[in-house]
Amino acid sequence: MNVIFFSMIYLIPLSVYFGYWLGGIYTFMTPFLAFGVGPLLDSAIGRYTINPSKENEKKLEADFRYKILTILCVPIQKIIVLWGAYVVSYGKLSTMELFGLILSVGISSNILGLSAAHELAHRINGKFEPLLSKILYCTVLYIHFGTEHVVGHHKRVATPEDPSTARIGESFYKFLPRTIFGGFKDVWEFEANRMKDKNKPIWSIQNPLIIALLAQTAFVILIAIVFGGMGIFYLFAQSFIAIFLVENANYIVHYGLLRKEIAPGKYEPVRPWHSWNSSNWLSNHFLFNIQRHSDHHYKPGRRYQLLRHYDEVPQLPTGYAGMVLLALIPPLWRKIMDSRVIGFRQRQKD
Repeated sequence: MNVIFFSMIYLIPLSVYFGYWLGGIYTFMTPFLAFGVGPLLDSAIGRYTINPSKENEKKLEADFRYKILTILCVPIQKIIVLWGAYVVSYGKLSTMELFGLILSVGISSNILGLSAAHELAHRINGKFEPLLSKILYCTVLYIHFGTEHVVGHHKRVATPEDPSTARIGESFYKFLPRTIFGGFKDVWEFEANRMKDKNKPIWSIQNPLIIALLAQTAFVILIAIVFGGMGIFYLFAQSFIAIFLVENANYIVHYGLLRKEIAPGKYEPVRPWHSWNSSNWLSNHFLFNIQRHSDHHYKPGRRYQLLRHYDEVPQLPTGYAGMVLLALIPPLWRKIMDSRVIGFRQRQKD
């Protein structure tokens, strides 16, 4: 995979700006490209299943350009969110343009902002990249997500204990509140237990989650002071769209897959077949390869350019853009996906 192709992710915020510049119906350019043109091109171009060779892995890991691509997403995300707040608050937008712009910024916050935030959150051996991840999550008011994802979701994935693992037969709309509130509860309990282990008070600025939430609150207050009521409405609306989409992705990639319980409360180790995989060339280049989710959960320390494709794991029928739309229609989703889940479970038994 060439580093240049991963830079296509920057086309998303550009589409937001040019949609605004053209005005009118063009403010919906970003959702049209992401969920209209995108799924069609994704299917037409097809999959890319070639894995890096062992010799090439070291070169890819050492190539600093892949790291730079994710880091650059931080200032771009901040600029696009603050620019959007300015345009909504002080620009002259029609009602249609207002909703078109908010929808477009929310989609950009998900594709550009949260894809990069997810990658940066996993760099747990350093402090700089996880900090950048928190900055990105803060722009969509979901600052706790990175911590919960790494210390909670990756530990409990594909078990009934994980709020971010969808059960077979569960609609996305039922899954959404459970994963949002369950995820926050999990990270609060994790940080509270860590404070107790250190003999420190839970309700103090020594608690990393308290610090993060205070920083997020300060960001909201800043938006309110500078951009007023419209700025706050815009911030919460685009944040909801980004959160809605990232949790939709969580719903898709773990739907119905479970690890075997080998003892009460203990499960077999995470393996590639405990997540749905998609190796569609186009959408993976727009999402820092996160659709190779099977390998991501198997080897969460791997940077995105090293993630591998597995033929033998559950494969999604298309890339995320198409699957997001499918998940919004529960009867159609279940018709297509439930049989795949049941079939995979049967093959595991055999």
